[in-house]
Amino acid sequence: MTEQKSRRRFLKLAVAASTLPLLEKIAREPAYADLPLLTVDNPQATGLSYVEDATTSGHALYKAGNNCSNCQLFTAETGACSLFPGFAVAPEGWCAAWMKRA
Repeated sequence: MTEQKSRRRFLKLAVAASTLPLLEKIAREPAYADLPLLTVDNPQATGLSYVEDATTSGHALYKAGNNCSNCQLFTAETGACSLFPGFAVAPEGWCAAWMKRA
C-alpha cells in the first residue's frame, strides 16, 4: 500500500512540475494585451450611452467629475472595463453604468 501511495505522489508531483512553465507564461502575459479602443458605435456602448469624453455627455445620470478613470469597473493598468470585454475604454470616458470606486 505504501508503494501505491508513493506512485500517486510521484505522479502528482510530475504533473505539477510539467505545468509550471505554462503557468509562468500565463502569469507574465497581461490579461488584456493591446486592447482595441472601444468606439461609441459599438452596440453595447450605445446601449450604455458611452462617450469618450465624459464632459460631452448629456445623459441624466451623468454628474460632473464622473469618468471611467474613477469608476469601480475600470482597470487603470490595462485600460479595460469589465462591461466591455476585449476593449479598452478612454479614461476620460463615461457610461450609464458608472459606479463610484469603493
